[in-house]
Amino acid sequence: MTAEEQGLFELPMSDTLSDTPPAEPVRATAPLAVRMRPRTLDEVVGQTHLLRPGAPLRRLVEGGEAASVLLYGPPGTGKTTIARLLATVDTRHFVALSALSSGVKELREVINDARRRHRHNRQTVLFIDEVHRFSKTQQDALLGAVEDRLVLLVAATTENPSFSVVSPLLSRLLVLQLQSLSEDEVHELLRRAVTDQRGLGGSVSLSAEAEDALVRLAAGDARSALTALEASADGVADTGGLVIDVPAVERAIAETTVRYDRQGDQHYDVISAFIKSIRGSDPDAALHYLARMLVAGEDPRFVARRLLVHASEDVGLADPTALQAAVAAAQTVQLIGMPEARLALAQATVHLALAPKSNTVIVGIDEAMADVRAGAVGEVPAHLRYGRYTGAAELGNAVGYRYPHATSDGVLEQQYPPDALVGKDYYRPTQHGGERTLRERLTKLRRAVRGG
Repeated sequence: MTAEEQGLFELPMSDTLSDTPPAEPVRATAPLAVRMRPRTLDEVVGQTHLLRPGAPLRRLVEGGEAASVLLYGPPGTGKTTIARLLATVDTRHFVALSALSSGVKELREVINDARRRHRHNRQTVLFIDEVHRFSKTQQDALLGAVEDRLVLLVAATTENPSFSVVSPLLSRLLVLQLQSLSEDEVHELLRRAVTDQRGLGGSVSLSAEAEDALVRLAAGDARSALTALEASADGVADTGGLVIDVPAVERAIAETTVRYDRQGDQHYDVISAFIKSIRGSDPDAALHYLARMLVAGEDPRFVARRLLVHASEDVGLADPTALQAAVAAAQTVQLIGMPEARLALAQATVHLALAPKSNTVIVGIDEAMADVRAGAVGEVPAHLRYGRYTGAAELGNAVGYRYPHATSDGVLEQQYPPDALVGKDYYRPTQHGGERTLRERLTKLRRAVRGG
């Protein structure tokens, strides 16, 4: 990616903290995504839930709102575009900072300048892109200015703010979540770019099949859609063609980039969907999410660890072989690595998805631990205590213990829990899979052990 492409949606830094200069004309050689950037609110495609009449974000853009906001959403959903539109409000002084290149010093300069403007009833809007990259100290430096409304903060992030923004700052912001564009909205965006004079100006046409392919590749990302369209159009132009078809798209875009941030909320969302698909017994969805993680470069050891947990948490003894399958997959990842280990991970994923489900193991251990934390411990029965030391018998330790193997059935009546927990059932097997048999056996065992 070129430096120009990396800065497609970045705002210019305000080094002198002066009023925002008039927007410069977009060069004809600028990337298509830059040329097609909306100039007015009505040109924005998508985010109708935030931009409808009376919505907070529309009021902010139109100059009638005085609330600091955090724009949270995936790449290519219009966060920076909306921030640029904020700069068009005449009564405001607009300052843009990037969390990649700004520190506490720059923040304090902006806040001091905002304080001076505030005395003259001039409002300062501070836009911070990628605010999740600010340290805690940098985020804390904003608290007073936001609280006192010296600045109206407009922060943008692609990461879940619950994980990436400190709580004191988050509580002072109106969090507005931007959504990935729908397929219809990406279609609209592509058609506009093909015909608009700022875009391709009708120099080529786009077949319906190629348009559908671009929409799929974009996955709701406006910038990705326009970048792929431009690459396809350039390829067609190089050969003297006039129509962008599916082969032209395939030549231009070798492989779609999977939107997945190993450190951000996509990481949590996809692994959550992966586990819930397995729990819900949908192997097809589970394989989809597994593929998304692997194609995006997720650490296969992380996936294997989640399978190990799931095998006991959601399958348990309904299928005792589930944990064995997960362990085998984890060992395969360690011994062989990728890409071959994907097969073992896929096998374990399908195994666990198809297995009968039971959460009795996790319910049982969590209930037992909750009782212990609540003080339900009690003394270990004397006959179960360790007795292989001098003087143990005088203390009553191990006296009266009955050895189960001395009986023909290997089971006998004897108290095992502390007195306070006699008769307490922690493991309650279901009727699912192998637990149906275990349920019948446990009923007999409890009767024999407890003397029922």
